[in-house]
Amino acid sequence: MKYIFVTGGVVSSLGKGLTAASIGALLECSGLRVAFKKFDPYLNVDPGTMSPFQHGEVYVLDDGAETDLDLGHYERFTHAELTKLSSCSSGRIYETILRRERAGDYLGGTVQVIPHVTDEIKCRFTTSDADADVTIIELGGTVGDMEGMPFLEAMRQFALEIGRSNTIFIHVVLLPYVRTADEIKTKPAQQSVALLLGLGIHPDILACRTERKMTDEVRAKLSLFCNVPIPGVIEELDVESIYEVPGMLHDEGVHHIVLEHFGLAVRNCDLSPWTDVVKKIRAPKKRVPIALVGKYVEHKDAYKSIHEALVHGAITNGLSLEVVRIDGEVAQQEDIRGLLRECSGIIVPGGFGNRGIEGILRAIGYAREQRLPFFGICLGMQLAVIEFARNVANLREANSTEFDEKTPYPVVSLLDEQRRAVDKGGTMRLGSYECHVAPNTHLQQAYGCEFIHERHRHRYEVNGAYRNIFTAHGLCISGTHASGLVEAIELPNHPWFVGIQAHPEFKSKPHMPHPLFKEFIRAADVYPC
Repeated sequence: MKYIFVTGGVVSSLGKGLTAASIGALLECSGLRVAFKKFDPYLNVDPGTMSPFQHGEVYVLDDGAETDLDLGHYERFTHAELTKLSSCSSGRIYETILRRERAGDYLGGTVQVIPHVTDEIKCRFTTSDADADVTIIELGGTVGDMEGMPFLEAMRQFALEIGRSNTIFIHVVLLPYVRTADEIKTKPAQQSVALLLGLGIHPDILACRTERKMTDEVRAKLSLFCNVPIPGVIEELDVESIYEVPGMLHDEGVHHIVLEHFGLAVRNCDLSPWTDVVKKIRAPKKRVPIALVGKYVEHKDAYKSIHEALVHGAITNGLSLEVVRIDGEVAQQEDIRGLLRECSGIIVPGGFGNRGIEGILRAIGYAREQRLPFFGICLGMQLAVIEFARNVANLREANSTEFDEKTPYPVVSLLDEQRRAVDKGGTMRLGSYECHVAPNTHLQQAYGCEFIHERHRHRYEVNGAYRNIFTAHGLCISGTHASGLVEAIELPNHPWFVGIQAHPEFKSKPHMPHPLFKEFIRAADVYPC
């Protein structure tokens, strides 16, 4: 097994995850099998209880692991099969060590960062159920952060133990452009590399994020001061679409450097899937405006997978996507017709809590009445059920017990097992569940099969006690779990009005768009906006 370590310096949010995912894509295009791991230095056991405003979306895997959004990049860019072993935090590391200490596993010894914490981290570098040639390991945060030090020390030890020919270090840095001086500045990158060198780690590749093209002089300067060969000083220029990054890194020769470092034969890298995607992005036949009405719209990363799945749906339909972000609270206060007048479709994603709910319900009602293509995901499906119950089934005070525990019509509520849950973390309905698809529905038309599997992350369910009332008033239950739980709903006499309890956005890729997003965008394309 070969290992690629990806670290970041200068500032956060530089795109380490996209860099790691793009390198994985290049290696796959070269015929290698890749695996991924993401290590985060925070003390939360996982991101499951973290606010979307602080951390962005929580990305869910088939096995129910709640992970960092970078794992979404890994899955979108490659065919790697990720599991709970693919994501680990400081909290998880320390939880494991302290549990062992309480059990007496350390035989009375003093438990320390070195060797106990670093040994546990190194163990997780190699623990995998993936049959891969190369494992790409990304460290969250920035070099110099106190909480990241044990991980960097573990990387240093690991490289020494298995040999430098089996490990490669890629350091992602920022090259800020100072407009008043009309110059790209290299000093922040130099200082970041100096920190890394001081910790005993020598970067083999310096991935330089920059808004201006690097000159030969800038490359030579970084090579000299950072002790990285000139070919290893890689330009990562800002691009319009993230799906241009694999091609850009290919042109920089990153895959050649990696393969030669590992002593592997340089292979032909077939980039045709990515060049096809980029070609479609650059030549759309027209624009499709989609309203994203939700609770966290001001935070771009909160709906990262939703946005990318919409992009994938637009690409496959030969369109360019315009996302109109509408906060639920704004929709509650302003004229909903004016907010949605220029939109060809509306999507309502997941979320928690009652803030902005009434505004989102107004938007859903508008979509139902005006025959505007609608796609509700998780909370979005639940709200579609509430809106239908109130305004079609005449259950005027219908609600979810999440928002009103005393509602006389709890059309969305908790199952008994959720009522008994005490801990918040890891206790929702998580991971992949099977769904039976009803015939002659939009769901069946999109999937083309009777049984599907989608990932879930929610506590509340549509209350089965109201199922007959819903169907009597025209609501179609188009997807069900074997237990009888409602998995999807539709309006039969609507051009495209679909809600699904799962999160299909997690299984969409740029060259393999999810069928529901593909069909939703197709319906929006023909809407008479």
